[in-house]
Amino acid sequence: MAGLTDIPGIRVGHATDRKGLTGCTVILCGEGAVGGVDARGSATGGEEIDTLSPGHITDRVHAIVLAGGSAFGLEAASGVRRYLEAQGIGYPTRAARVPIVPAAILYDLGIGDAKARPSREMGEAAAKAAYAGSVEEGAVGAGTGATVGKLLGMLQAMKSGLGTATVRLSGGYDGVLVSALVAVNAVGDVRDPATGRIVAGARRNADSLEFADGEAMLKQGLRAARADAGLRENTTLAVVATNARLSKQQATKLAQLAQLGMARTIYPVNLTTDGDTVFALSLGAEQADVDTLGVAAAEAVSASILRAVRLAPTLGGLPGLAAR
Repeated sequence: MAGLTDIPGIRVGHATDRKGLTGCTVILCGEGAVGGVDARGSATGGEEIDTLSPGHITDRVHAIVLAGGSAFGLEAASGVRRYLEAQGIGYPTRAARVPIVPAAILYDLGIGDAKARPSREMGEAAAKAAYAGSVEEGAVGAGTGATVGKLLGMLQAMKSGLGTATVRLSGGYDGVLVSALVAVNAVGDVRDPATGRIVAGARRNADSLEFADGEAMLKQGLRAARADAGLRENTTLAVVATNARLSKQQATKLAQLAQLGMARTIYPVNLTTDGDTVFALSLGAEQADVDTLGVAAAEAVSASILRAVRLAPTLGGLPGLAAR
């Protein structure tokens, strides 16, 4: 399956700066999608997030932007709005159509060139490049500068990236799809839920691929001893989408349930210095219970996280798993 673009109406585009090691990923929603959001990290960075609230007047969003560059990367959303306006897509007002484009950023300034940030031009380029085919994964788009396992500092971290996966329901829900796309920039380690084993994470030293088990070290007082180890430079961003019809309240619940996929796969996760955020999108007219969709969404998020680290190449001086 193609990943997030398995959902009819979704197109995905990347803009990648391989020299500066940053980028952005744009998810276009056609004429609009019902959206929801759930942020569990305490150090989020974003814009237009309130438009996803069930109490907000806007009923649909037209794109989601995930970007590196920390707060500087929010500029990419302006390029997406410019692109959508030219296509005549947006929330109708008396004078113009205004595209609704929620965005969230991750911190990748500690790898590559700290002066390289996703720009308005990169956002527009990613939107123009968006298509409905198989989504490129690994060190691309918002995952270009992503890393994992930073509890012992960047020198002992590993390269991560972006992954996507789809879960197809069956039986009474035959034809219902739930897909996820995740840019994994976690301070914690990534574990395979099927085995409990660390797949990628903090290494005991810079020359080793032996894992240190960051969660265990935190419980031994690592945070107090290594307050400078990069604990403020993390965020995992996810988008889940379904072809089932949902209200904004249900889309918000879907985002909340999808967060469980992070909790199953990233150890530790949702810390005070993380910006972990999940967006949920509903496009289509299929019928399914939101709790069932949530179970599938958590599975899709978990699978996407594993793909993000397994498809990440060695880059920026950090080892990746793709070439191994």
